[in-house]
Order: sequence, then C-alpha cells, then structure tokens
Amino acid sequence: MNLPSTLCRAQEAFHRNRAAVALLDNVRTIASGAAIAWEREAIAAERRELRNIRAASLAAIASAQSAVPVEDDGWLFSENPDRGFEND
Repeated sequence: MNLPSTLCRAQEAFHRNRAAVALLDNVRTIASGAAIAWEREAIAAERRELRNIRAASLAAIASAQSAVPVEDDGWLFSENPDRGFEND
C-alpha cells in the first residue's frame, strides 16, 4: 500500500513532537525512531509521486504528439459536400 507523502510528513511531525515532550527516555527513543522511519517513508512517497507525475506528463505528451492535427488531414475538410460518398 502506497501512503501519500502528506500523511507520512504528518506522522513524522507527530512523532518528533512526541519525542520532544516525552519525559521518559524509552518513549523519546521509540518516538525518535518512528519519526526517522516516517521521514524515510515520506522521502520514498515523494519520489514515487514525482515519478507518477512525470510518467503522466510524458504519456500526455506522447498522446499529443501521436494525435493527428486537423489541419494536416486534407480529407477532413473539403469544399465538396459529397466527398466520401462517391461509392454510395
């Protein structure tokens, strides 16, 4: 399951705050470790999101390049209204 980077950053901030206000050493240690883990997950999620954005924009560019522009197709516009119906 891919988590969004915003969730990961929120969890990281929560655990960093918890580590900062904790009175017990073991709570501080565990919260700091959790914050580091959420930070790593956030970095991975940001990379994944950027990769998805790049892939989507490259796909849009590729589809735009492969589309046939209307002005390049001479057969789409004709002054003869019967064009294309010669054999009917």
